[in-house]
Amino acid sequence: MASSEEDGTVEEKENNNKKRTKSALTTAWLTFYNIAMTAGWLVLAMAMMRFYIKKGTHKGLYRSIARTLKFFQTFALVEVGHCAIGIVRTSVIVTGVQVCSRIFMVWFVANSIRQIQNEESVILFLVVWTVTEITRYSYYTFKLLNHLPYFIKWARYNFFIVLYPLGVIGELLSIYAALPFVRRSGMFSMRLPNKYNVSFDYYYCLIIVMLSYIPLFPQLYFHMLRQRRRVLHGEVIVEKDD
Repeated sequence: MASSEEDGTVEEKENNNKKRTKSALTTAWLTFYNIAMTAGWLVLAMAMMRFYIKKGTHKGLYRSIARTLKFFQTFALVEVGHCAIGIVRTSVIVTGVQVCSRIFMVWFVANSIRQIQNEESVILFLVVWTVTEITRYSYYTFKLLNHLPYFIKWARYNFFIVLYPLGVIGELLSIYAALPFVRRSGMFSMRLPNKYNVSFDYYYCLIIVMLSYIPLFPQLYFHMLRQRRRVLHGEVIVEKDD
């Protein structure tokens, strides 16, 4: 009987050691990831400021930072993986929608339709994204290091109140500005007849994307407001089942 209890104790200790090692590795990776992303968006912020101070105009700004922007925004797909494997307790759907919508804006709107790159709306969502991401990633970094300044916490759950709607406005106006160019060029579209017998019109796809903001934006915005009440004011938020 004693031998059985000792074996059970040894096995339990081994399991606990494995869990601690796994937790330490997860924390180390997440800390590295968030530091890298904070640094990346800080580089973008400094590049934008340097460009505007030197040139005195926003024209050409997007092109000057496009490569860095595409890298760091695309790399954010890792966050969907974090949610999927459970190392971050956040909804895969919420994270996926946010990350994929950003990637769509970068690769399939701003990067693909060069005629809109100098639009003020593009610069608007770029500035909003930059401030938002520096705040968000620095918040996660300090939290993982157990040294979270109150200002960073306050900024994380207050800046979005203004920045989120401004970002959406910038994105929608950018897509709207792209519509005439997409219609004239027929880019990313497939006309019948073709060997696949499939028709796709990117112009109407963009319109559908714009309309999708109507149901999605309020859900994501009010989700953040609930998080704000929970974190800053300690309210217990009970999520309703669908």
